[in-house]
Amino acid sequence: MTEVPFIAIEGPIGIGKTSLAKKLSVHFNFHLLREIVEENPFLGKFYNDIDEWSFQTEMFFLCNRYKQLEDIEKKYLDKNRAVIADYHISKNMIFAKRTLQDDKFKKYEQIYHILTKDMPVPNMMIYLHASLDTILKRIRMRGRDIEQNIKPSYLAQLAKDYEDYMNEFEVLHPDIPVIRINGDETDFVKHQDDLDTIIQHVGRQLNNHQVISK
Repeated sequence: MTEVPFIAIEGPIGIGKTSLAKKLSVHFNFHLLREIVEENPFLGKFYNDIDEWSFQTEMFFLCNRYKQLEDIEKKYLDKNRAVIADYHISKNMIFAKRTLQDDKFKKYEQIYHILTKDMPVPNMMIYLHASLDTILKRIRMRGRDIEQNIKPSYLAQLAKDYEDYMNEFEVLHPDIPVIRINGDETDFVKHQDDLDTIIQHVGRQLNNHQVISK
């Protein structure tokens, strides 16, 4: 069965998801779907006081990502137009499990499953990962004001949560290829050879799984 490409890129904060998504969208001529981050009015407050602002922050992200995916399905995937996204909506559960208290998480989880029940599922995942030192360095380099108060301990735990999530994802979705990229060893922004290697890998997966662009 041939599928329209829908690729999602995932990994911790600052790892380079958007940068890679942009480069791959240009190379393969896929529509670029970027997550809404800085538009979230609660995010700065969240990094200053996670307990106080976690529910508002996560609900904003969930509702906006739901709307984005709904639009993408209608305007692109249903019309056989390929898409590459710099996030997968299931990332919401990674953050919610870490930041929400039990009572609020139960409410959030119910809403999440209702909204995402019929959402389109990517047919390829790219997982970017790196050490805490590399993640911190890249966050400093991009210089977003709202990220300057992120605690290293939070980022370290988040990186572990992502690793656990991706290991589980591969077990639950053996039919969806996952390309793992080590950010400590690869710099696709500075080195064209690194980018070319990723492009070749993605191209092989598209061909192997009969995912084609129309």
